[in-house]
Amino acid sequence: MIYCVEDDSAIRDIEVYALRSTGFEAEGLESGEELFAAIKKRVPELIILDVMLPGEDGLEILKRIRFNALTRSVPVIMATARGEEYDKITGLDSGADDYLVKPFGMMEMVSRVRAVLRRAGGGESERERQLVLGSLTLDPSSHTVSVNGESVALTLKEFELLRTMMAKPGVVFTRDRLLSEVWGTDYDGETRTVDVHIRTLRQKLGEAGSMIGTVRGVGYRMEAQP
Repeated sequence: MIYCVEDDSAIRDIEVYALRSTGFEAEGLESGEELFAAIKKRVPELIILDVMLPGEDGLEILKRIRFNALTRSVPVIMATARGEEYDKITGLDSGADDYLVKPFGMMEMVSRVRAVLRRAGGGESERERQLVLGSLTLDPSSHTVSVNGESVALTLKEFELLRTMMAKPGVVFTRDRLLSEVWGTDYDGETRTVDVHIRTLRQKLGEAGSMIGTVRGVGYRMEAQP
């Protein structure tokens, strides 16, 4: 099931029609209130969420989705008429898996839905494996990170960035690769986004931050020991 949250009935009907005609089960919803009522009955495989909604906007709804145990891992594609870099980063850092800028074609939407579902599906047991490197522990099942047993609060993208590198210690990740794996293959933001998140992540991890090594001119890698 794919939920399309859009207050414009014409757009919502077209989204639902396009998804159903390409083999997906889809339902249109007008607001966050309707979305969470539907979730109580059935948790979807993916949510297409408009940012500019009356009342509670899409970004606030996205935050509720990510803090809800039922929907924390459900992929979300944000849809909006606003295409500024700031809005994309805000949505992606809040936990969106991809972004559609209006007006978008229905085949583009279906293509992105398929791509996000491919990234979300398969290998989930591996993604849920607890990772431990020296004093640093990351537990995907509880979405927690600790250093020497002390909890560290991270944003969703910081958490995914850390998990990606901890899963392959010693492997060098280019900035482009990290953008692709953490922010999504269709994200067209600057690689500077990665540098900013790495710097903040190191600060939050304290002594364990030194385990994130810089490979000059290439990217970053997770060292086995600080």
